[in-house]
Amino acid sequence: MSPTPESTPARLRAIPSRLLAGAAVVADRLVSERLAAEGARKWHFAVLVALTEAGAASQAELSRRTGIYRSDMVAVLNELADAECIRREPDPTDRRRNVITLTPTGRRHLERLDTLISDAQRELLAPLTLAQQGELTFLLTVLTEHHHSPHPRPHDAQ
Repeated sequence: MSPTPESTPARLRAIPSRLLAGAAVVADRLVSERLAAEGARKWHFAVLVALTEAGAASQAELSRRTGIYRSDMVAVLNELADAECIRREPDPTDRRRNVITLTPTGRRHLERLDTLISDAQRELLAPLTLAQQGELTFLLTVLTEHHHSPHPRPHDAQ
């Protein structure tokens, strides 16, 4: 059972990492529930977006683009192939690997998932004004980019 915000000690409610973790749990639940209504998972959405934005790719490249472990990627691609959302074809330059491409069915499926993701985002961010939502997205982007940078710099050095 999760503690309610009111029952959590004030000192714990003031720790940003704890607040981020709690918000992430809520966000994950909202997104997962919405996608499940369409028989989809977060990883399906990530792969379809990656293929839409950057085009056909190998399984290894999709793993790098999405952060999905290679061992998990096989199952995700199997599910998407079974739903006819993607097509696997031998790479013409290296027959040992496959190239994954998005199908018209996959594009339509992604459109439905986009709507569900947007609905989940609206629910998650409902207590915030549009300006606050933009600021939150900006701040989370700064944090994420900083901690994924090979040479992170303190804010005052930027």
